[in-house]
Amino acid sequence: MPVRLPFRYLKPVFFGGLFDDPLLYVKIRPSGRGLLFDAGKMQHVAKRVLKSLDVVFVSHAHMDHFMGLAALTRSMHVSSRQLRLYGPPGILDRLYHLLAAFDWNLAEDWWGSWLAHAVGERAMKVCHFDGRTGFAAGPVESRMHDDGWIYRNTYLRVRALILDHKIPVLGFCLEERPGFGVDLEEIRRLGLSPGAWIDTLRLLVREGRLDQPVELPAVAATLGPAPTAGRLYRAIGVPGRPASLVYLTDFGMTEANFERLCQLPVRPTLLVCECAFLREEKEQARRSMHLCTEDLNLLLDRLRPDFVLPMHLSKAFLGRSAELYAELEPPSGTQVLRLPDYCSPRPLLADDVQWRCSRTGGGEERTWDC
Repeated sequence: MPVRLPFRYLKPVFFGGLFDDPLLYVKIRPSGRGLLFDAGKMQHVAKRVLKSLDVVFVSHAHMDHFMGLAALTRSMHVSSRQLRLYGPPGILDRLYHLLAAFDWNLAEDWWGSWLAHAVGERAMKVCHFDGRTGFAAGPVESRMHDDGWIYRNTYLRVRALILDHKIPVLGFCLEERPGFGVDLEEIRRLGLSPGAWIDTLRLLVREGRLDQPVELPAVAATLGPAPTAGRLYRAIGVPGRPASLVYLTDFGMTEANFERLCQLPVRPTLLVCECAFLREEKEQARRSMHLCTEDLNLLLDRLRPDFVLPMHLSKAFLGRSAELYAELEPPSGTQVLRLPDYCSPRPLLADDVQWRCSRTGGGEERTWDC
């Protein structure tokens, strides 16, 4: 039976199997738009999914996490829209060389563009790659980010952590906007009664316009007749626990990495995390800066997510995927989600392909093997 994850606005979908390239899509239900985490092999993903994307988050530029940017550019460049890209330090150079590998002599003035962000510890380098000019790189600007929070919209915000994989890689924490709620007892204590003003407050809080006044049906003793939405919500609001999604891949279980991961929410709703090796290959995991099942168990004990989705198992363990789940020891309250070995279709063999032709001048059509 499919699992319904407890997100209010979001629908996470993993477009890969246990051995496929990582490809996490997060649909924003109210808007129909989407976010993509990593972009390896993605030819099997429907174009309508790719066209819904507003933002792509790339952990690092290894091929199995980055090469799909070429296919995505092909899907989006002939529409007048801008996609945002967030990646680790050096991602601007990687994107420049990827786009420069193609000829763009037929570029039109209505083509789309990339707005790329290279995320550092305290700031981001930002560069615009304009499709109208053949994706030529514009000037690089520097922007500060808010304590790791690099992106936000009406329904969510995304934080980045820099981890070590012998190169800098990004881990991501997506936090859903808390649900709106009010304390009816506190409303009555202030001498107010429920009404349309609560709907006004809900809209202002949702849109982040906390400095806007809210006209109350009566003068509240401590708030006055028209307090700001922020002050009013602090007085009567009871926001629910925000659901969160943590995406981690391609990093080693070093002391420094583990300390950084301890900055994440204590209990994520969903942890999507690599587990490249079984316990027997722990030393190989250390050498290649990946996680084994023992490392993932340690991380689960620290973060205690509601759900965990292990992914990115090494192809050295083909036919042994059941052993991965057997070696996991999730804490009480954590449910393990399972992937099939593969989601992408099998490659075509020569004998799978046929040609069709008809005799000159029309007539009977015949099928020929290639």
